Amino acid sequence: MFDFHSRSWRRRLLVMICGIIILSLGVCLFKLSLMGNDPSSAMAMALGNCLGLPFSIMLVVTNSLWFILEIFFGRELIGIGTFFNWFCVGLFTDLWTKLITGMFLLPESFAGRFAVMAVGILILSLACALYQTADLGIAPYDAASILLSRRFPIPYFWCRMLTDSLCAAVAFLLGGIVGLGTLVCVFGLGPFINFFTNTVAGRICGYEQL
Repeated sequence: MFDFHSRSWRRRLLVMICGIIILSLGVCLFKLSLMGNDPSSAMAMALGNCLGLPFSIMLVVTNSLWFILEIFFGRELIGIGTFFNWFCVGLFTDLWTKLITGMFLLPESFAGRFAVMAVGILILSLACALYQTADLGIAPYDAASILLSRRFPIPYFWCRMLTDSLCAAVAFLLGGIVGLGTLVCVFGLGPFINFFTNTVAGRICGYEQL
């Protein structure tokens, strides 16, 4: 049971909501960098292109499939944050995209696009650490790597690399946008999330980590 009047709970709820909003910005920056989307988004976009569905809808559909695993093997990870991430990331990403493209000229040079991608990686990693450490529910896709790390003697970042690699492979086979940014996510997102969890997110939430 959650104590809705608890200051700690309200603090974690705020951290979770901010994490989701910031996460959407990270996904948006990856998309705008044109250097490859993060693996989960790349797969959703590729499937959406094949089926003629927008990203926000396809992300809900793919998360529905991951949610089946979460129900059977990680019900304790399900909470308000699960559904907030599930149904809001796609919508917030579309809003961020419209806002940024309407206010800024996107860089066309490789260096400029690389800088946008690099900022996207840091934002995405920090956001994942924030909403996961808030411990109010984990998104269906993110739960997969957590469940793997709990069931096998493998560090979290290696499990994250595995799930990201699978999504990147599916996106590539379906003709999705898989590039340098995608590869950086596959090999770097897990360690970055782990770093931000241990150094930033735990302190903001008021405890060490999940």
